[in-house]
Amino acid sequence: MLSDATILKHIARQSKRQAGYKQLVRELGLHGDERRELNDHLHKLVKTGQLIPIDSDRYQLPQAAADKNLIAGRLSMHRDGFGFVIPDPKSLSGPLKSKLAGDIFIPPHQIGNAMHGDMVLVDIANIRDDGRAEGRIVRPINRAHPTVVGIFHYGSRRNYVTPIDTKITQEIVIPEVVAPASSPAVVAASRRHPGHQQLPVPSVSPVVKDFEDSPQSPQRSQRKKKSVDRVLGDEAARHTNYTNLEGLVVDVEITDWPSATQSPRGKVIEILGREDDFGVDVEITIRKFHLPHHFPPATLEEAQRIPATIPARELHRRRDFRPLPIVTIDGETARDFDDAVLVRKLPNNNFELQVHIADVAQYVTPGSALDQEARLRGTSVYFPDRAVPMLPLELSTDICSLRPHVDRLVQSCMMEIDHRGEIVRYELCEGVIRSAERMTYTDVNAVLEGDEALRKRYAPLVQNFELMRDLAYILNRKRERRGSIDFDLPEPVIEFDEFGLMKSIARSERNIAHRLIEEFMLAANETVAHHLESHRIASLYRIHEKPDAKRVYDFETIAATFGYSLGVGALPIHRVQMKADRRAAYGTGKRVRQIEVPQEVHITPRMYQKLTEKIAGKPEERILSYLMLRSLKQARYSEENLGHFALAAPTYTHFTSPIRRYPDLIVHRILKEVLRNDSHPVAQTATSVGQPGDDDVPSPWSKRRSRPGAAAPHELTRPIPLEELHEIAEESSQAERRADDAERELMEWKKVKFMQDRVGEDFDGLITSVTKFGFFVELTDLFVEGLVPLNTLIDDRYTYHENTREIIGQHSRKTYRIGDRLRVIVDRIDPVEKKINFAVLEEERPKPSNRRKRR
Repeated sequence: MLSDATILKHIARQSKRQAGYKQLVRELGLHGDERRELNDHLHKLVKTGQLIPIDSDRYQLPQAAADKNLIAGRLSMHRDGFGFVIPDPKSLSGPLKSKLAGDIFIPPHQIGNAMHGDMVLVDIANIRDDGRAEGRIVRPINRAHPTVVGIFHYGSRRNYVTPIDTKITQEIVIPEVVAPASSPAVVAASRRHPGHQQLPVPSVSPVVKDFEDSPQSPQRSQRKKKSVDRVLGDEAARHTNYTNLEGLVVDVEITDWPSATQSPRGKVIEILGREDDFGVDVEITIRKFHLPHHFPPATLEEAQRIPATIPARELHRRRDFRPLPIVTIDGETARDFDDAVLVRKLPNNNFELQVHIADVAQYVTPGSALDQEARLRGTSVYFPDRAVPMLPLELSTDICSLRPHVDRLVQSCMMEIDHRGEIVRYELCEGVIRSAERMTYTDVNAVLEGDEALRKRYAPLVQNFELMRDLAYILNRKRERRGSIDFDLPEPVIEFDEFGLMKSIARSERNIAHRLIEEFMLAANETVAHHLESHRIASLYRIHEKPDAKRVYDFETIAATFGYSLGVGALPIHRVQMKADRRAAYGTGKRVRQIEVPQEVHITPRMYQKLTEKIAGKPEERILSYLMLRSLKQARYSEENLGHFALAAPTYTHFTSPIRRYPDLIVHRILKEVLRNDSHPVAQTATSVGQPGDDDVPSPWSKRRSRPGAAAPHELTRPIPLEELHEIAEESSQAERRADDAERELMEWKKVKFMQDRVGEDFDGLITSVTKFGFFVELTDLFVEGLVPLNTLIDDRYTYHENTREIIGQHSRKTYRIGDRLRVIVDRIDPVEKKINFAVLEEERPKPSNRRKRR
């Protein structure tokens, strides 16, 4: 069977580590459909950076390109025209890997025909002593933006679209076409404009969005039609309420990429409306980040064919949990319920924790249309007023959702937990439940806080909720003992009025109900991960690697100004001097500046945990918790278990959210196959789940040791091939980053809109970051952050001191540093960058007295 590994190994055996399509077909002996399969594999390998196209027919390994000073990487453009290429680690090898440090600077004249976000091949022209490099782009490898969302404009010589993403610096030209005289557009336009037989029109796709019927614009009925512009095309005339595209937000498909002498060209495929219309900001974000948001007809048809009733044969073969008082606990606005829980006391005084997860794998089978679309999306994306689900609503809110008082199929994890929080026994099986109640975090918290009305309403469940609280505290203390980090950082929540307009931005609150569900889901995830790994079953893991030394060093520098430290001791530092600085200082007697590069450092999660305990309740808690979080790496998915640093967990996976995360669905699929092959539920003693927890036990992210009695590596069971698991892990991690970026950007956009009517108002704030161009302030009463530019501090001449990260006035010695509280005024809103600028509100100085001073 043809695989990525087969292709890569064959190319690696070539003298120049490159091969052409025809060469591979001939040497691998491919025929018929295998040739098309080879083409698909080559495109995928290029997309993932494992191959580099050197022309239309030949492909090369990135390592071979690196030998010629060529590196593949992602281009990030600046609005001023220059860019930086972030190297792909796979393409770094040989001397370049040791010399290069950081991103590669690309001057404007060396950008070529690449655009922001493209995967490009870079020729490194110069590497300085400090590792910083400059280069030129040889060619784009993989285009990031097949479509671009922007504002349509008519011009005297051309029509064009200005991208909303300011990093895409080129305007997209929309060529004019001439409509045939007999076309419906010409006939309709002739009635409105007698004498016009042919109209130049902008290139508009036939699939242009019918904005007239779109729910994104409730004001559409009030909008007056404008006169027909001379360039309005056939499709636009038939498919939209607008007769003038000027100033409208459109989505454009790129038909011709830019060159040294020509701007990119495209055609309009969707008309979204005006930028300030209700809901258009969400539509812009969806298209800017290329989030799949329309389910293909085959996917919808497949979802609609799934029967709503469960066959009796399926019910009979599963464990029946329907008589038990199992409940779901979610937010008030949740519609997809994928987890349900129950806690009981056992005769031996231990706790029994049951976690039941929607059995999505029962309905979404490998290779189906539903599966392909779910893998493409990777995750559901949640915006303040809507969501882009991973699965169609027929599944996500109905058939798979654990709705109350209806039978639902689940995969169940039952754990026996002692009073130290250790899982002494667990059982995994397929089951069926009937949720007794759809609970909310607010109601469960109120019950536990003693609300008499709610305790009376949910009287049969009150004792169960109290057991949940007790068990959650025990599990939390266990995680604390082993060093798990718990950053209690609030998130912004937008509150809407009855008309759907924003009325406030508040901090989200985590009560005991949130915490108990978090603890139960963590326990289930660890248990499933432990079971799969201990039985040598190939699976997906949620891994979190230890932080880089540079980030730890940066955090220690800032924390020291507050009098805190992680306790890592003296950091080993390597000092280097830049050749340019040495040349500049030659003969002047000036001291050459040294750059400090931290070396490897010993760091454990317990160090972070102890510091979070020290700063709890202190004024600087918010700042240092945020900076600690930034010093950590991002968690990701992998087929290789590397442990989870932040949780101090040697083995961890994602199992509890298969409705909204594709990796969870994969873990369900693997577990389901294991359970069915065993033909009986899996019951295990589990004294090792969640351990080690003592200080003298080596950290799980250090070199892993083989467990006694573990199967040999060649005995690994692979329900899904490792190669495919690797691809799923990479795709899912990228989809998660994309969703996070989209959610974060839309939230920032919402904040900017919310503050537009508050220009001139003043607020209390906290300095959260200091840079050479100003400092960022977060408002105390609103979860909104903005910049105080350095040039707005006009009472003195201020300079940024990099060593102390402070902004200090030269004459007054007035200082602005992280953690300072001050009063600011909302100065201006940048409509292009979608940024908020503050100005410091100076305290009024006491007026001088009119009385004469005594001698």
